[in-house]
Amino acid sequence: MKVLLLKDPKDKDSGPDPYIKELGSYSLEATLIPVLSFEFISLDSLLEKLSHPECYGGLVFTSPRALEAIKICLKEKSKKEAWSKSLQQMWNIKPTYVVGKATAALAEEIGLIPQGEKSGNAEKLAEFICSREKPNSSALLFPCGALKREVLPAALREKGVPLESLTVYQTAQHPDLQDSLSSYFSQQGIPACVVFFSPSGVRFCLQHIQKLSGDLINQVKFAAIGPTTAEAMAAAGVPVSCTAGSPTPQELAAAIHRALRPQNC
Repeated sequence: MKVLLLKDPKDKDSGPDPYIKELGSYSLEATLIPVLSFEFISLDSLLEKLSHPECYGGLVFTSPRALEAIKICLKEKSKKEAWSKSLQQMWNIKPTYVVGKATAALAEEIGLIPQGEKSGNAEKLAEFICSREKPNSSALLFPCGALKREVLPAALREKGVPLESLTVYQTAQHPDLQDSLSSYFSQQGIPACVVFFSPSGVRFCLQHIQKLSGDLINQVKFAAIGPTTAEAMAAAGVPVSCTAGSPTPQELAAAIHRALRPQNC
């Protein structure tokens, strides 16, 4: 059975995409279609703030893109040296809070020590942070996207934990999305399952998928990577067949496998 994953492929240099590999272990044939494109912004401001760890109580990341922004900031040799010689160690005296394994892995790539990765979503990460941070301490630096949800900032604000947000990327529809979807449906037919990885993916893809599926749309199972995406799907009128227990390839593949078993059809 075919599964359509609405997400960017993993960096080719780091081996096969783990979602395709994991779904393959259940004899499911998965295909990735990139949904989003990103424009990085305010990088000078980000670099300036990263250069002054003494001003902050720690770092918060809820998206791999925020860490990609930091990697761009550190591309210059002089900036990379300053980071590895002193700034990295100064930040590592403080906590680096993250959601999910992908974000944690990128944090480790630049030498940070992530914690909270098993939180799974912004709500649980906020609880994790509030259990460790004292009210009115130094602000946590939160590089984020323009479409960030207010769940985490609101939860920290309620507990008196200071947070300084900085928008470092903007999200738009991938320029090839419509063509990629049309090509997939014409060549491979209607998939058994379509997986959304973000509320933006629901917004950008749903109408195209409904149009391409036509009367067969009711045969398609729809899966979500997490509760936030599932909420967006439900709000758009999409029946959510399954949600990953945590945002990992293993949990998602297991959930899809259960949803596609004959007794669940």
